[in-house]
Amino acid sequence: MDGVLVHENQAVPGASELIQQWTDQGKPFLVLTNNSIFTPRDLAARLRASGLFVPEQSIWTSALATADFLASQIPGGSAFVIGEAGLTTALHEAGYILTDTAPDYVVVGETRNYSFEAITKAIRLIGGGARFIVTNPDATGPSNEGPLPATGAVAALIERATGKTPYIVGKPNPMMFRSAMNRIGAHSENTGMIGDRMDTDIVAGIEAGLHTILVMTGISDRAEIERYPFRPDEVLESVADLLDPTPALTEGPED
Repeated sequence: MDGVLVHENQAVPGASELIQQWTDQGKPFLVLTNNSIFTPRDLAARLRASGLFVPEQSIWTSALATADFLASQIPGGSAFVIGEAGLTTALHEAGYILTDTAPDYVVVGETRNYSFEAITKAIRLIGGGARFIVTNPDATGPSNEGPLPATGAVAALIERATGKTPYIVGKPNPMMFRSAMNRIGAHSENTGMIGDRMDTDIVAGIEAGLHTILVMTGISDRAEIERYPFRPDEVLESVADLLDPTPALTEGPED
């Protein structure tokens, strides 16, 4: 989402037209994000404010992917959650009970207010046998004042305290893309992934067997590509390059 369709809360030129093109063609698509704070409804509203009209059912977050994964592992299970509405809502809708009493899982996601009390509780529950799950590995997040510690940093603290390595569901785990494809009934052979990061989007796309497209409107630039031993299938300046060309107007027969 960020860096591909939106940059600094503004739609990337061509993004709105591309979404409309896919909609008109009946082409199934999902907008993916590692952010687990917001529900799809929240994100759809944020995209509208940026000038993009994406239905909430076309948004797939690391929180939804995490809930989907847990429901496949222990249907109707229980979890102690450090996170916000995007994660707790997804788990509720997947049939999970949220509890701090002998949960099957401790799930750590993004939140604006990491509580020392909640982190301590998570450490003790994992020590007591709860499985450790993290929505995404991002170590920092942005703010107006500078970087903030994010999910990956807090997960590292808990891992160090417990000696337990978490299972991370979001990008660069290709499972997030596979669960997204299952959501829309897509197959890797005819599905593409458009991203702006080599270290999460492109590597996960390659491992999921997708056609990978790197755009230059976000984190990566062309020099960044040279740092990695893998390559995207395509490198484009922006999603505007994916628009179908407008048919040339032809003059009618003369009278």
